[in-house]
Formats: sequence, structure tokens, C-alpha cells
Amino acid sequence: MGEFSNRVALVTGSSRGIGAAIARSFAEHGATVVVHGRDETAIGEVRNAIQGAGGRALSVLGDVTSFAQIESMRQEIEDNVGPVDVLVANAGGSFTPPAPLEEIPEDGWRASVDGNLTATFLTIKSFLPGMKERRRGNIITISSAAGRRPHPRSPIPYAAAKAGVQLLTQDLAAQAGPYGIRANCIAPETILTERNQAWIPAAQQDVLAGVHPLQRLGTPEDVAQAALFLASDESSWITGVVLDVAGGAD
Repeated sequence: MGEFSNRVALVTGSSRGIGAAIARSFAEHGATVVVHGRDETAIGEVRNAIQGAGGRALSVLGDVTSFAQIESMRQEIEDNVGPVDVLVANAGGSFTPPAPLEEIPEDGWRASVDGNLTATFLTIKSFLPGMKERRRGNIITISSAAGRRPHPRSPIPYAAAKAGVQLLTQDLAAQAGPYGIRANCIAPETILTERNQAWIPAAQQDVLAGVHPLQRLGTPEDVAQAALFLASDESSWITGVVLDVAGGAD
């Protein structure tokens, strides 16, 4: 299980949920994993769990809406474990409740766009030059099913930002491919993270599961397996793809 044994993988927003599952999975497959977040205790717990299971991990703090902080984080990573080979730009979230468009507050719009689309852009902007110089690298971004289809109750700022992440990734793939860099995007459906398990009532979870042919909701580990595949040599001719991790839902 040492497929990534000579690689450094940074997973932004990996203190919990999907990001933590991706970080653990890369460590299990031999990568040196960099756990990132803004809660020192939370990222320390993920780092310690990886190390306790025999993996290699470093944790870094940083706000991915600040280019200066990302650059500082990149320097810390390179000084301690070397340059990043696999970048999973996972950090994000929905930062304002769903509402009719005219009722969405401007600060809610900006928070969701900055926390998802701008954060992804700035993270890639920091790590891409080194990858180009080394003529290798693998970038995986995280979108959402919300960015793939319209819905009257969609959290519009989040959905628009995630749709932007998809196009950003595809444009990046076209630009960076000649440098030996692949870029792909994962668009998960509703995933049973710790937070969603607490927030979504059990009855509603059953309703949501029912729209999937597999009759269950996805887990963070389902998304992690997709990320492992896209970073692996088995997908070496796949780039510019938006991969739906949706359990067959339309």
C-alpha cells in the first residue's frame, strides 16, 4: 500500500469531514500528508491519528483566503517535508443560508465565493509555479453536486462558487498539461460527514438516500477513494474531468 510513498500530499481543510478522510487515505497509501486547517487542536488530532497508525504527517495552520498566509504555509511545508506533489484543494463550505436570490446578503455572497472559489484559486496560484518548474504535479479540487444542477432551494452563492471551481479546474488542466501537471475536480452529492450526521434529521437522511440507486448517502471515504484514483498512476491520462461522486443520482 505504498503507491504514494515518495510523494507529499497537501489536503486543505482536512481537520474534519471529507478533508480528513482524504488525508487519512493518502497516508494509508504511503504519502507524507500535510493536514491543514484553522483550528490547531482539530488538525493536531488528525495528524496524531495518522502518525499513531504508522503514517507520516505534518500539520499547518493558515487562512486560504489570504495569499500571504498560503505562501507562508507553502514555505513551511517545503522546509519540513519537501515540495507538494499532490494538492487537494478541499477547503470550503456554504457560508450563508439558502434563500431567494434577492434576499441573499452581500456579505453572505462574498463569504461563500471567497471561501470556495477564491480560496481554491489562491491555493493553486501558490503551489502551481513549483509544480511547473519540476514539470510534475497533481491537483484535485472539490466542487459539489450543487454546482452541477439548478434547484429552487439551492444555496446560490455556494453553488455558483462551486460551479466556478469546476471551470477553473478545466482551464487549469488545459494550461498546465504541457508541464506534466494533471488537474481534476470531484463533485460530491450530500455526504454523511460528522456535521451532516448531526444536522440532518434521520428521517431526512432516509429521504435523501432514496434518490440514489444505491439507496444510501455517500461517506467521506467514498470521496477519498475518488481522490486516490485521480492522484494515482492508474489515471495518468485523465485530466480536466469533473467526477460526480453521487451514488447514481441525477
